[in-house]
Amino acid sequence: MNLLALETSTDQCSVALWCDGALLTRSLHAPRRQAEILLPMFDEVLAEGGITRGQLDGIAFGHGPGAFTGVRLAVSVAQGLALALDRPVFPVSTLAALALAAPAAVPCVLAVLDARMGEVYAGAFRRAAAAVV
Repeated sequence: MNLLALETSTDQCSVALWCDGALLTRSLHAPRRQAEILLPMFDEVLAEGGITRGQLDGIAFGHGPGAFTGVRLAVSVAQGLALALDRPVFPVSTLAALALAAPAAVPCVLAVLDARMGEVYAGAFRRAAAAVV
């Protein structure tokens, strides 16, 4: 299975490719530059994985919460690719993905992102097998 993942809802721009059991990633702290670097990063991981766009089985994207422009970028790129390639799209909560990065032994996780202007985005999660709910 070849699954592409895009995340642009924060100042971090990330692309990941799950390519037949191998995880290939690119990530860069790039405030307000995601639009110019997302597709080159995407091309880099595909080249590293030795696959073409047509060999993707699906596209996942971080649907936020986060910066409106960043979320809109990931949605539009994912949807455009999915329509062109006739592949499914999988929206993923940015906070849930962040919570999954916590150590597996931690039963409850509070994931928090800076929403700017003195506010935060927060989500409380508990572990359920290999997922968070």
